[in-house]
Amino acid sequence: MAYVNAHKIKQDICEIGRRIYNKGFAAANDGNITVRISENEVLCTPTMHSKGFLKPEDISTVDMTGKQIAGVKKRSSEALLHLEIYKQRPDVKSVVHCHPPHATAFAIAREPIPQCVLPEVEVFLGDVPITKYETPGGQAFADTIRPFVDNTNVIILANHGTVSYGEDVERAYWWTEILDAYCRMLMLSKQLGRINYFTEDKQRELLELKDKWGFSDPRNTPEFENCDICANDIFRDSWVDSGVERNAFPAPPPMGGAKPASKPTDGNGTIDQEALVKAITERVMAELSK
Repeated sequence: MAYVNAHKIKQDICEIGRRIYNKGFAAANDGNITVRISENEVLCTPTMHSKGFLKPEDISTVDMTGKQIAGVKKRSSEALLHLEIYKQRPDVKSVVHCHPPHATAFAIAREPIPQCVLPEVEVFLGDVPITKYETPGGQAFADTIRPFVDNTNVIILANHGTVSYGEDVERAYWWTEILDAYCRMLMLSKQLGRINYFTEDKQRELLELKDKWGFSDPRNTPEFENCDICANDIFRDSWVDSGVERNAFPAPPPMGGAKPASKPTDGNGTIDQEALVKAITERVMAELSK
């Protein structure tokens, strides 16, 4: 095993703790941070302790089952969430969980994050999923990230906050900061009237740049080559289970593999008038909300 300077990593954890506290991402004792330092050892912030005032000696060590194996202060009660990410993503070395207010507003409203709006978000984040809600702390809560963890580096936890992860603690934190800044921009633009989406050719240019720069995106894989690239297609199948639906922001115009909507029928080729009226009403309401 390569040499790991655990004390230096603990100092890095304390620095990120100060950042999330000073940004207002973790009020009081909110949030938790971990770094995996070996196959079976993970450094973990303590429970009931402000992340803005951490010292290296406050950081505990847990094994991959969640058992604390070192440290005076008790490990975070939400460590199982972090461990589940490490189990699903061996490339990940650090996880940051906190409650950034603008992104958490989307978590509470269960409003999907619009795509095809801001270049930096498309390159660094892509589609951002929202989990179904579970009481924090247990394995059921940790399991809520499993459908999404392979296709993103940041996840919104329904009615709770965010979790992001990467190859070191600073990179893990970056994704949350980018996401919260973007959610704030979306809210401000909504106050001005509307958001404008990229055209398909400009969105595909960004996806090509993303691939060229070495950032993965499911939309650049054969599995999703025919997806509607701006309509949250990567995670949209999870919306019913998670209670996610568009209310604040309209759907973007169909792009990519999206097919024109057909007239609803009753299964025998006859137009279902009730379904047609419902479809028209939904379209009108969407246009009025712009």
